[in-house]
Amino acid sequence: MRRGAIVPPRRPEGIRWLRSDGMPNFSDRVHKHPGDAKIIARRPVYTVTKTATILMAAEEMTRYNVRALPVVIPNSEKLEGMLTAMDLVNYFGGGELYNIVKNRHKDNIYSALLREHVESVMNPNPVYVTIYDKLPKILEVMVLKNVGVVPVVMDDGSIWGIITEHDLVRELVEKKVGVKVSEVMTKDVITIESSATIKDAAERMVKYGIRRLPVVEENGGIWGIITAKDIVRFFGSHDVFRYTETTSMEEALRTPVKVVAAPGYVTINPEADVGDAATLMAEKGTSSLLVVEDGKLKGIITERDILYAIAAQRK
Repeated sequence: MRRGAIVPPRRPEGIRWLRSDGMPNFSDRVHKHPGDAKIIARRPVYTVTKTATILMAAEEMTRYNVRALPVVIPNSEKLEGMLTAMDLVNYFGGGELYNIVKNRHKDNIYSALLREHVESVMNPNPVYVTIYDKLPKILEVMVLKNVGVVPVVMDDGSIWGIITEHDLVRELVEKKVGVKVSEVMTKDVITIESSATIKDAAERMVKYGIRRLPVVEENGGIWGIITAKDIVRFFGSHDVFRYTETTSMEEALRTPVKVVAAPGYVTINPEADVGDAATLMAEKGTSSLLVVEDGKLKGIITERDILYAIAAQRK
């Protein structure tokens, strides 16, 4: 069973980063960057096979704290798919892939985790770059395909490394970029109520194509943030079994978001420089910041926002 509908992009206004011909509008700095995919890519690459179980995949993401696993052919490391945290969130109650749990496994959590394989939920047509591709090409692929992680493959299709938005921000960011946070942040922040369940959060993530949701209290105050990785970690760490007394997946998904989400959050002022935002993310080990002014939530800025802002900057 595969996806039936296209997931909406995280921020539709992202078309402003494209030229009139639909191609990315990158700065001269990007085109002059000496690095190529082979140099920028991180290694080792944590992978999974399509015959691995859903639980095994969730365990691997949790163990290595990653949000994507290239799917490889056994004993060859040749790329044949991609599995993301959002794919698993979709399966864990967020979208149409949850029908597999309901129909094939009759809501049995053990069957759904131990008898279903990665092949059922992975993307069999993964987006990738080659070891020869330069930075403009890498960015172009990520922008046009709306992905934040790309495997880097060699001539024979085997994986050399992996590149994430975090890696590219690290390559390009300067202490001062000359662009304000308010210019690139997402202003209409999608949140989740603190009284909501994991299933509520998963459904909202899949519906809007986003990986993180600020958790808000009844009085409007911000409690913390729940991410797709948090939901995967709930299953991959086996914490899920502490909150289920039966074999029902639905019971597990009724777990409150506060059990899974991380309390607390990191903020930044909308007038701050994008370079300061990147530095703060690196210092705090986070991929997003809540933009707050006078105690009020004004927006959210992510590594993707920073990357596009830097790449499209004109000097």
